[in-house]
Amino acid sequence: MVGQKFIRIMDPVSENPSSFQPKCLGGLKLLRNTPPLGFQNLTSVNETHTGYRGWLVRRVCCLLFVWGCEVHPSPAGDRRHRVHGSERVRQALVAACSPDETKMMELVMPEVRDHLGRLLALTQTFISPYLLRLVSWMLLKVFSLMFCSVQVNRNQLAALHRATQLKSPLVYVCVRQSGIDHALICLTLFCHNLRVPYTIYPAHVRQSWLRSFLQRLGVVLLPEGSESERDAEMDSLYSPVMTSFTGELLREGASLSVGICGSRGHGGQWLARVHQAISDGLVPDVSIVPVGISYDCLPRYFTRPQAGVMSALRFAVSLLKGGHRGSVRIHFAQAFSLKEMCQSGKCRVDGGRPLQDLLLTAILQDRMDSIFSQKDVSWLLPPAVMPELCPADRQQTIALTLHLMYSSTTTMAVMSTSLVSCLLLHKHRKGVRVSVLCRDICWLLEEVLFRNIDVGYGGSLVGLVLHALSLLRPYLLLAAAPPTGEPIIAPRPDPDSLLILSQHCDLLTHVFIHEAVGACAVSAMLSEVVGCGGGGDPEFDVVLGQEELTEKSLQLTHLLSPGFVPPCQTAHGFALDVVDSMVRCGVLVMEEVQKDTPVCDFMKKQGVLSWAVSDNPDQSSDSDCEEPDARSYKLSQPSQCPELLFFCCSLLSVRLRALCWALESLHYLPSPVTERDCLSQLHTHLKNRAQLEKAHYESSSIDLVRLVLRTFIDLGVLTEDRQRGDVYLDVSPLFSQCAYKVKLLQFFKQFIYMYN
Repeated sequence: MVGQKFIRIMDPVSENPSSFQPKCLGGLKLLRNTPPLGFQNLTSVNETHTGYRGWLVRRVCCLLFVWGCEVHPSPAGDRRHRVHGSERVRQALVAACSPDETKMMELVMPEVRDHLGRLLALTQTFISPYLLRLVSWMLLKVFSLMFCSVQVNRNQLAALHRATQLKSPLVYVCVRQSGIDHALICLTLFCHNLRVPYTIYPAHVRQSWLRSFLQRLGVVLLPEGSESERDAEMDSLYSPVMTSFTGELLREGASLSVGICGSRGHGGQWLARVHQAISDGLVPDVSIVPVGISYDCLPRYFTRPQAGVMSALRFAVSLLKGGHRGSVRIHFAQAFSLKEMCQSGKCRVDGGRPLQDLLLTAILQDRMDSIFSQKDVSWLLPPAVMPELCPADRQQTIALTLHLMYSSTTTMAVMSTSLVSCLLLHKHRKGVRVSVLCRDICWLLEEVLFRNIDVGYGGSLVGLVLHALSLLRPYLLLAAAPPTGEPIIAPRPDPDSLLILSQHCDLLTHVFIHEAVGACAVSAMLSEVVGCGGGGDPEFDVVLGQEELTEKSLQLTHLLSPGFVPPCQTAHGFALDVVDSMVRCGVLVMEEVQKDTPVCDFMKKQGVLSWAVSDNPDQSSDSDCEEPDARSYKLSQPSQCPELLFFCCSLLSVRLRALCWALESLHYLPSPVTERDCLSQLHTHLKNRAQLEKAHYESSSIDLVRLVLRTFIDLGVLTEDRQRGDVYLDVSPLFSQCAYKVKLLQFFKQFIYMYN
């Protein structure tokens, strides 16, 4: 019966694409019979949310509910004068107006005064109660059309109410995903009578009427004339004004909503400004709340950064038509004291070393003495941003940014579309029967829950699969397999579809990051076996030494972008956990060795390839009472590649393949080239490479190109030259030589599964 229903829904010759939607499994009906478990659908407003009853109330209940919500007034008052008169702004004015050999002060002052006026206009941002109620009512209506549900946890909101009783301002921090992240946070807080925060939204808005409208909702925009957040931060007056403005907001008791982005290194400066307010004594303490937002399927309009007016109109029409709608899960983590976090020393960076110091000796000289140090990630808050910060505060802010990136990501719930996308992209790329897909979803769901990760859906397995496939329908190919007619599903082989599916997989890469790093490390060691054996079939009956496996994992750990490694853990500790996780998930089994027999002799007797344990004086066991570790491991399925090994290798192969393609494309770049042009041209080269191979389009996304560019700069492949207010990049003399470029390429390729 289930198979017949699938055939009716997914008939590949049907001319009506809407026939794919199962009428009995609409978005709202999917979770209707699921126990609430403490969750509330934010957009489901009825007469029980008001103090009234009756026929008319049921039709205007949303308006009555919004009108009855508590609004905390936040007028601007004389904030502009307080910011202008602050010591920090006055010192910045003195520095900006100091005369030099070519300009007199009276000529410079009018320009500085006009520019300062434009910056101080941002401090006039305030929250209008009437406009907030109107916009909140509109957002409830719009989100009810966009999503089948917006789920929030009542217990977490109750914890936020208790946090407000501490009389400390709250700062909500999320990882930037779309333009509606902050709108969802603000609407949730408004509907639960919590103070609506001022939103730090670094967007360039040209229309004066729209700027005025957003500023009356507490949205802090970029100053007029600044195209990007980076351009604004390069202004010598912008940072002092914004730091004083942030301090004044917190002193008034206002809350803030900040978004951070690991790939671009944005958002950390606002955390520094919050901490500076505590240091200046404007507020005794601030409570930080990490927020995780999970989208079942973000509307396509919000996945296009250059969407125009026509796209907005098409999006509005699609909302009115209805159709497939996903859900959203908003998770508010436990609030913590910023002052206690910083003073206790829990949030710190212990002197990292540049990436080229950690890996170049291992890549070019096969030396492992440097890889056990920490990686420097100072680019998250470069010295050009907020130059007034002392080195200790800068390092502390970077540590806090890493902590919040990790916390916000780990609090996100895994959605059904993430499970289906990950299986289709990394396990069944050539297609899969629905029955097999259902079986694998059960397996993957168990693995996710085993790692204490929340899931953002409920219902039966069949309903779950149908709901996910209905949302992913534009990105999938559907066909009926003879003779039973069971549907076969495969990802569409076009760039847009693969990029969207890959975005859904990002969260699962974080969930399985230990296993993914370990699987790639095992793959690198197996590739050495193939290289030593001169080709042929791969040999899986190999003993893997723990030291070598840890070193390979550590090398790959240094290549990960911020947010993957727990902030309170060293890279070496993470690599040791990687090996343990490979044993725990069943990919590796410990090899039994007689205590009176050395490991090297045992391996020689078995006739398998072995690796010598590196003599690293910096390494020591976790306990002085324990003997030196001499363990070794074998694959749990030596006759074939374990299924989980290939799946976990594929998760990181997207990033590793982008590194390989970009390295092979460096000789096409002009030299020198600005960082912005380098990013654009490298993105074009990766898209052309994917088009040439007719596969792996997901490795050519713009976010991956940003991470690749940052990795090349940190590795010393590209050198930076700051001149004329811009950054110019050029290939370093070392990697202009073909031999070293080949070595680096082989280093990247060793971690990609050989038959992936």
